[in-house]
Amino acid sequence: MIEQPCDAEAGVGGSALFTDLYELTMAQGYWKLGMDSPAVFDMFFRRAPFAGGYAVFAGLAPLLDALLSFRFSDADCAWLEADGRFEPDFVKYLADFRFTGDVYAMAEGEIVFPQEPILRVHGGLVEAQLVEGLILNTINFQSLIATKATRLVRAAAGSQIMEFGLRRAQGANGAMAASRAAYIGGASSTSNALAARLYGIQASGTMAHSWIMTFPSELAAFQAYAQQYPDSSVFLIDTYDTLASGIKNAITVGRGLAARGKRFGVRLDSGDMDYLSRRVRQELDQAGLHDAYIVASNELEEEIIETLSASKAPIDVWGVGTRLVTGGSDSSFTGVYKLAQIDRRVGERFESVPVMKFSENPEKSTNPGVKDSWRLYDDDGCAVADVISQAEDTLTRGQTRDLYHPYLDTRRFSFSLSREPRRLLSKVMENGRLVGPEQGAKDILAAARAHREQSLAELDPSYLRILNPHRYRVALSDGMRNLKLGFSEILRKEHPGA
Repeated sequence: MIEQPCDAEAGVGGSALFTDLYELTMAQGYWKLGMDSPAVFDMFFRRAPFAGGYAVFAGLAPLLDALLSFRFSDADCAWLEADGRFEPDFVKYLADFRFTGDVYAMAEGEIVFPQEPILRVHGGLVEAQLVEGLILNTINFQSLIATKATRLVRAAAGSQIMEFGLRRAQGANGAMAASRAAYIGGASSTSNALAARLYGIQASGTMAHSWIMTFPSELAAFQAYAQQYPDSSVFLIDTYDTLASGIKNAITVGRGLAARGKRFGVRLDSGDMDYLSRRVRQELDQAGLHDAYIVASNELEEEIIETLSASKAPIDVWGVGTRLVTGGSDSSFTGVYKLAQIDRRVGERFESVPVMKFSENPEKSTNPGVKDSWRLYDDDGCAVADVISQAEDTLTRGQTRDLYHPYLDTRRFSFSLSREPRRLLSKVMENGRLVGPEQGAKDILAAARAHREQSLAELDPSYLRILNPHRYRVALSDGMRNLKLGFSEILRKEHPGA
């Protein structure tokens, strides 16, 4: 179980009332009409964020934890009854509500691509509908931030990314979730002390300009800090004049630290980072302080970091706050949660019936039925395509499969499975209980971070480029395509103008 430190923020606290109103009105309708039959919902996303080629799946462990504690409190039920839209008997039903469904999901930290199922829920129609908001809120935000962090880490090309966005995050819950997701995405540390304690992330920080301004001089401020924190001193050198005073005072104090075998850093928070970092590095080296390191901050994006890294700007650590914890140029993740199968009465019995949403925009049409996602590999072990198949279909080594574009256009390709494909979805919750041994938050987070690194290593770098990435193929199996085509034919017959 993951410790939930900020439930009081916004009054969420595990309340099942954390959902959109229409989920509740639909749930009452299903309940009253006797339609609470078994159903299957998929979560997938429609496009990769930041005009990139991939995303990082994150937020699974907090989601499962929230599902375990998903309850309507007495206060929640009183509010529902007072609202006037909900019948007393339905409110009583909700008072005893517990999530009892099954959840299949990709491993947290998996590199994922548009259109493929990343999470699947099996349960009664009412419960599967009620958890939609919680699922999307949790997975969408953390996947967005984990993806952003991964892009920043790749842009840094070996230098460290330090997350320090607490003060710019959207509330306490947002700050905690962002710190967690950023670490999955590869950030080396966080300024968020609570996240560091709960998740086992390295805590890092420098100083604020206010520290320097409270002392009689910049030199006195640096001296006092070095005396207090000789093992972790990073001097902020742009309060007055970076080159005329900041770096010179840092060198004066830094020489004393270096004489004691201590390593220190300096931080640039304004100005031309390329020019200043080179001048600062030159000053440090001329002073014999070759081990001193340079931290850069100030509204950094991956494009800026990549450009500076490519130009060999001597920056060792990048401090990223606002643009990391808010998503920067992309404010949301395009994850959606759609009905894929429902049990319907046929005569005297129920049958599981695949369902499909149609749209004039092919990207917004869904894939029907219970589905799995598979990753295919070439002879060298590099991932080359993901396949969406029917759940009963099995892809195995030695097969040659015809695979199709997900939007039912004419594009197709044949692929010989020379290596064993990897099934990407596995059961993580059964009958409302976690599958497998219980783990602590720190172990879960470390495993997710390691899985992200492993998943990235399977991909050719062309798919991971910051700008204009090569598009990774996501395809339909032949069975999945035939099922989807069948629905399209039914639509044409029932609606000739469609």
